[in-house]
Amino acid sequence: MAVMDTSSNRRDFVKAGALISGFPALLAGATAGKSIKVGLVGCGGRGTGAAAQALKADDYSELTAMADIYQERIDSSLDTLRTSSGAKVKVEKSKQFTGLNAYQQLIDSGVDVVLLATPPGFRPTHLDAVIQAGKHVFCEKPIAVDAPGVRAVLETVKLAKQKNVSLVAGFCWRYSNYIKAAFEQVQNGAIGELQSYYATYYTSPVKPMPPASQRPAGMTDVDWQIRNWYNFQWLCGDSLVEQAVHSADKIAWAMKDAPPVSCVAVGGRQIPAEDGNIFDHFEINYLYPNNVRAFLGSRQIEGCYNENSDYIQGTQGTCIIGRGPNPRVEGKNPWTYQGTKNDMYQAEHDALFASIRQGKPINDGQRMATSTMLAMMGRMAAYTGQQITWEQAINSQEHIFPAKVDWNMTMPVAPMPRPGITKFL
Repeated sequence: MAVMDTSSNRRDFVKAGALISGFPALLAGATAGKSIKVGLVGCGGRGTGAAAQALKADDYSELTAMADIYQERIDSSLDTLRTSSGAKVKVEKSKQFTGLNAYQQLIDSGVDVVLLATPPGFRPTHLDAVIQAGKHVFCEKPIAVDAPGVRAVLETVKLAKQKNVSLVAGFCWRYSNYIKAAFEQVQNGAIGELQSYYATYYTSPVKPMPPASQRPAGMTDVDWQIRNWYNFQWLCGDSLVEQAVHSADKIAWAMKDAPPVSCVAVGGRQIPAEDGNIFDHFEINYLYPNNVRAFLGSRQIEGCYNENSDYIQGTQGTCIIGRGPNPRVEGKNPWTYQGTKNDMYQAEHDALFASIRQGKPINDGQRMATSTMLAMMGRMAAYTGQQITWEQAINSQEHIFPAKVDWNMTMPVAPMPRPGITKFL
């Protein structure tokens, strides 16, 4: 089932850079005074950061609407954004939407750009609603928690192209100028033919699960789990899909966004938790055509060795990213990045708003789906203990995110996967 577009290449990066570099001159033009109204869906730390970056990206961008399940999150985000962005924050009380349907109310409120930063389980539904309405979007990673969600997003990506709107993905390393420079070295042959890729994502837990005793009396399952969303598969997709997906994205980048043949993996939960059902470590071995291998190791446990690095091995050298202050190539064609480093989070939004001003939409959707699916494929292999092919993974029928989420529904926690017992669906 050929569903991924593998045409991304270095010209895409050059084009994105041209959009950014041409933006200041554009602001002096006739369209400079037209405001771009921004809406934020998901007002936690990442969403608040994205909103601040969107307001900095364009002289005439303004935040006019916010949506979250909880009013206190909106209030906290507003306090932060009013301090950082001042008069560009124009969110009236009537444009502060709460509840599970708040995203649709925000979309209908007259915004031009929507920033999606909720737990990723909701993302396929939210992204589809945004694109159906013809809005531009910044979409945080990953784009789904299961293969049916990825397939739905791929259809939405096609619609975004038809509607001529921008879809910028939150895979921030693709917008880092020094990481781009390193990958250009690899893709231009500095290390020869690529043989293997080893990526590490060893860190501490993002949001440890509190003990069940801290759950307030009367709090619903859905409320409790959303408040602790990072610990539940149906909301986060597991630590590999939610966090180490950045490393999967860089692997995909090096492989020119072509899918692997298959993978095997190990993983599990080393540190017990009273609730939640995500693994705290993974190790995935991906097989690509011509016997090229990629390895991704991730761990989220306190008190352990931490590293977030990439080792790209070729026939004539190795590109190393993350070990030392600058990316470098060792071997026949030595190279070290010598330039300044941009703010990759800001660069994402600079590119998005430049594309809107110039009427030249960006669509990161295909590679966003490939990278999410790459991490998800590794999770499937680790959960089941089986070798999983790309065709199996993309066509999986397992629905992790429920068809409908109701605030008062019973949401039993699925048991922790057991390799060799848990079945691939």
